[in-house]
Amino acid sequence: MLIASLLSSADNIDCQDDTCSSKKRAIEIMSHLLAANTEAITADAIYHGLLERERLGSTGLGKGVAIPHARMPGISHTIAAMITLKTPIHYDAPDNKPVDIIFGLLVPEDGNEHHLQNLSRLVTKFRDEKVCDSIRSTTDPESLFDLLLAIDDD
Repeated sequence: MLIASLLSSADNIDCQDDTCSSKKRAIEIMSHLLAANTEAITADAIYHGLLERERLGSTGLGKGVAIPHARMPGISHTIAAMITLKTPIHYDAPDNKPVDIIFGLLVPEDGNEHHLQNLSRLVTKFRDEKVCDSIRSTTDPESLFDLLLAIDDD
């Protein structure tokens, strides 16, 4: 699974964001990043879809990582974006540790199997401390995208 291929380009990455102070704000920022990749859904609709998924259970993985995701009508392929935070936020993660790496996914309503495979592969990659440490130490979107390309090749 290629993290960078899901992101498509560095334009879908917000590095070292310093405006994010809460889980809802993180989801709002993520909604706008994801909406920039489709004309089929508004940022508001994405925001509500991601919040609805969070109500079912936190998408915080632990170890400072969250993968907010939602099934959305009107899209034909997976859309992804990534945010790293300058200051970690509370995200209701199972280990109660604050989150500073957020990888957002939107998947087509009928994309069940492919969606689950992507989530599983993302979880595996983001559970690797070396990967996360490298992501955290990268300060600009282009460098982070290049790093993710290298991680994908491993």
